[in-house]
Amino acid sequence: MKKFLLSVFLLTLACGAVASEVPFNQAKFDQARAAGQPVVVYFHADWCPTCRVQQPIVARLAVEPQFKPVTIFEADFDTETALEKTLKVGQQSTFVVFSHGHEVSRSTGQTQEPAIRAILQKAL
Repeated sequence: MKKFLLSVFLLTLACGAVASEVPFNQAKFDQARAAGQPVVVYFHADWCPTCRVQQPIVARLAVEPQFKPVTIFEADFDTETALEKTLKVGQQSTFVVFSHGHEVSRSTGQTQEPAIRAILQKAL
């Protein structure tokens, strides 16, 4: 029975039945926004202690069924400087939330799971 449940879980993941957490890609981001899909851009840095707290929370929430339609783009704060300028992001550990192609919310430095959940829900 355990093998069967594991197989079902892995198949569900492979079929995209959960939110996707992907590295930032400008073309895919533009396409998702143009289509009005729920999108969150998460600016993080490997050296950032706040980001280290946020990362496992985001990963946990991303697999919850309610966030299936949300694409979470992970933008490296140290390399995505053009995106930072475009979105006016000045600090790592920032979430920028889009719904129906428009920014609807942003948050910086949040490390509590209920608050991060609320941020992601704004994309829906």
